[in-house]
Amino acid sequence: MTTAQLYRRPFGELLRRWREHRRMSQLELSLQAEISTRHVSFLETGRAQPSRDMVLHLAEQLDLPLRERNDLLLAGGYAPIYTESTLDSPEMAAVCDAIRRLLTAHDPYPAVVVDRNWDMVDANAGIGVLSEGIDPDLLTNVLRASLHPEGLAPHIVNLGEWRAHLLGRLKRQISVTADPRLGELYAELRDYPCDQPEPEVDLPGTGAIFVPMRVVRAGRELSFFSMMATFGTPLDITVSELAIESFYPADSATAAFLRGGHDGAEPAHR
Repeated sequence: MTTAQLYRRPFGELLRRWREHRRMSQLELSLQAEISTRHVSFLETGRAQPSRDMVLHLAEQLDLPLRERNDLLLAGGYAPIYTESTLDSPEMAAVCDAIRRLLTAHDPYPAVVVDRNWDMVDANAGIGVLSEGIDPDLLTNVLRASLHPEGLAPHIVNLGEWRAHLLGRLKRQISVTADPRLGELYAELRDYPCDQPEPEVDLPGTGAIFVPMRVVRAGRELSFFSMMATFGTPLDITVSELAIESFYPADSATAAFLRGGHDGAEPAHR
């Protein structure tokens, strides 16, 4: 089901869908929103119509992303309030400049910018060590490029462990957004072959403090951990859905290799 189809649903049906998706009872939502259970029930059955402020208040209590808040407003008969700017619009100049500064400063370590669907928006030169030799069509989506059998997957030493980590992250994102497109991406990625065990729970080994990605590139085994950064106070849908994943060397040998430069790795940023 598309987002457009969702907001064409009656407001009450969409509200109930989100409440149930958040595993909340009418009582729990009413207590959190500080309104009566009867009013929640009337809103869901269509016996009461919400004000614009009530729509936004309920969206806040349900912790809806900005895109989904617009959908709820539309279902309630109100105009969306959150813009969705294009990256080349004047309003986004400061955002794009900040992103480019972060990417450049992170060199020679890899960093990539993705949108909500994990499509690549930008990357620094350092990403070349991971993207070298991968079909450019796969590189349009970071998760697909990572787990596809013709992508990075054959070069990942601990593929089962890293794959479980990525799929778990995507599954948590789906639980927040209920985005059917992400559900389709998850199903596609799950169908990719993997000949290693995929742990359901990350259990630390001796001295382990994070799940690394161990990958063979340029004849060497490199080890990385990653960090995700998002904008702290977004009021635009595009800004709210951007994320920067920065990779850091997990050992001194990887750090030395990256700082010393390497042959054959081409920048992947656009």
